[in-house]
Amino acid sequence: MNRLFYLNHSPINVLFTKNSSDFVVDELPLYEFSGVGEHLILHVRKKDMTTWGMIQVLSEACGAKTRDFGYAGLKDKDGMTKQYISVHKSYEKKLENFTHENIKILSKTYHNNKIRIGHLKGNRFFIRLKRANKIDAQKLQSALKTLAKEGFPNFFGYQRFGRDGDNYILGKEILEGKRKERKRKMKNFFISAYQSHLFNAWLSNRLKIGHMLEGFSDKEVEKTLGFSKQLVKELKKQKRFFKIFKGDVMHHYPAGKAFVCEDLEAELQRFDQEDITPTGWLPGGRSMRCEDFAKELEDAVCKEAEPYLNQMDGARRFAWAFLGDAESEYKEEQGWFEMHFSLPKGSYATVILEELTHQLK
Repeated sequence: MNRLFYLNHSPINVLFTKNSSDFVVDELPLYEFSGVGEHLILHVRKKDMTTWGMIQVLSEACGAKTRDFGYAGLKDKDGMTKQYISVHKSYEKKLENFTHENIKILSKTYHNNKIRIGHLKGNRFFIRLKRANKIDAQKLQSALKTLAKEGFPNFFGYQRFGRDGDNYILGKEILEGKRKERKRKMKNFFISAYQSHLFNAWLSNRLKIGHMLEGFSDKEVEKTLGFSKQLVKELKKQKRFFKIFKGDVMHHYPAGKAFVCEDLEAELQRFDQEDITPTGWLPGGRSMRCEDFAKELEDAVCKEAEPYLNQMDGARRFAWAFLGDAESEYKEEQGWFEMHFSLPKGSYATVILEELTHQLK
């Protein structure tokens, strides 16, 4: 699906292969494990297999059912990932001599709670891009520095939309009653893809506003976007590329509560300090909505979902997020551009790659 980029550089033609040497993910736990308790916590490294595939293997090795295992998030199949999983400590003995060519238990500890979905702070990534010349490396390094300083639009990645990018269409057809899906998990997945599609479309529209304000005269912005002269002047005073409107739903960053922006000047200062960030709507019932003009911008994209709101659970998602501890190195002899960075949970490293290279999957 089409979406806008934040950065303005030309495409960078480098090679990225999602394998265990060039794509490594380290899960960042939400809290420190206590070291005591009835749950065995395993720090596990897996290679070229899904989290579910790994749990299935461990289940067969120790006799615990797959539902007995706890995990904070599902990791990609391709590449090497390290994550924490839990199981009752009564299965510890059967895992003592566990070996597998694609799975390694790195360490173990204990905790009084089972690990549950969402119990992670985020993920730290290592990514290697190949066939990068010196100019490519300079452009990549500059772009990465900008994202590290300014943040990035928190789009849903292509994984959400399926190989052909049409999962959201299936979701809409389910909501419309045109398609039946008996498997509940798949039904929910397709519907979530539809919500994600609307979020991405709304976020692209908000990026368009930023680009218009940066690249066009006040009169051109007024004419194209239909904004008042006063609004354009106020928006151009904002420091960040992503512009905030009174009535936007903001969220404490990286954790906390959502709230409606009423005191714009005060919230702009907190956004500049990365204490809060704007959110976009995943349409559905029982979720906070924007107000005033910000709601008009939201409705321009999401109004089509109104007939189906009672069939979906709504939520808010960070529209703008921030890279943590970004660093890079160019190895000219091999033509490799290597980088490390951390992302909050729910953010996609592939979205960062697309923003850096300007190549959509």
